[in-house]
Amino acid sequence: QVQLVESGGGLVQAGGSLRLSCAASGGIYSINTMGWYRQAPGKQRELVAIFTSGGTTNYADSVKGRFTISRDNTKNTVYLQMNSLKPEDTAVYYCSARVLPLTTMTSGDYWGQGTQVTVSS
Repeated sequence: QVQLVESGGGLVQAGGSLRLSCAASGGIYSINTMGWYRQAPGKQRELVAIFTSGGTTNYADSVKGRFTISRDNTKNTVYLQMNSLKPEDTAVYYCSARVLPLTTMTSGDYWGQGTQVTVSS
């Protein structure tokens, strides 16, 4: 079974840093885009950053210059380095990946369980 496991969330003071990791495992043939989303209480889920298989990255305007997304394809892992964190960054962060599983050979979107990031003022 394909699964995405996230780690690295926690509590940090404003101005601090966190590094999130998301490792995909299971019967995977290939992975296309990997990305990070977040959802704060009472708000819609929003795209934070994406990293395509071709190396293209995109960021939400609110995190540009502060967050960096990266991938290690040998480990099927995507990272999100978050610097200069602000209280408004507080949210549950979700990893997502478009995966082509070995069993189905049909691409689908997979999601991690989410990891809480809390930034105190």
